[in-house]
Amino acid sequence: MTPVFLTSDLELLGRLQTYLARTTGTPINLITRRTYQEIVALLISRQIDAAWICGYPYVMHESELQLVALPQWRGKPLYQSYLIVDADRRAEGLPDLRGDVHAFSDPDSNSGFLVTRAALAQAHLRPETFFERTFFTYGHRNVIRAVASGLATSGSVDGYVYQVVAELEPELTARTRILRRSEWLAFPPIAAPRIPVDRERLERLSAALLNMSMDEDGRAILAMLRLDGFVREDASLFDPIAAKAAIVALAG
Repeated sequence: MTPVFLTSDLELLGRLQTYLARTTGTPINLITRRTYQEIVALLISRQIDAAWICGYPYVMHESELQLVALPQWRGKPLYQSYLIVDADRRAEGLPDLRGDVHAFSDPDSNSGFLVTRAALAQAHLRPETFFERTFFTYGHRNVIRAVASGLATSGSVDGYVYQVVAELEPELTARTRILRRSEWLAFPPIAAPRIPVDRERLERLSAALLNMSMDEDGRAILAMLRLDGFVREDASLFDPIAAKAAIVALAG
């Protein structure tokens, strides 16, 4: 897991670890790293069984990875990317953010980087010339904090995380405003190496996730995550993210 998600809650991590150990019958180690790059490197080298990553690194390494499960949020395995600004700022769209100090979450994040980068590429623009300055916070909560505090004048953030933070810390998101929502895109998936480290163990992990909503402890964890459950979906759900990655790659 990476800190890009809501993984700073020790109670949540403890309960998730206990649930997975009980339902898989296998000791579970939850490994956290600061960036997607570090986690994906562990996946590709088969040093870990599975990870909660993002759609962008998934499509970039699709030949080396497989889908295990997708979170379902508000009835869909989908989410959006938000562009956020100060609550009192007069701006109507991305063109109004020219010259900003812009906060991204992670260079391998779909919602926290790729969506905005692709939108700029379609207009023949680049972040390093469109914005005065950009920086990575390595956490969507940190993007919100950066904009709310004035450290950044705009930011690209995961809409799911933003909505959860709005419930948990309304005083923080109240200092920001959603300027633009992207189209609905595939939710960040649980992925595993294409050739599993241990096939039987991965099957038990997959079952534990897919059945989480039918277990009392599992439902408590899902409530903390504000998720409905985990589902299986076809990899084609990620095609729109792959298209954005292609736009960026073509732009160079």
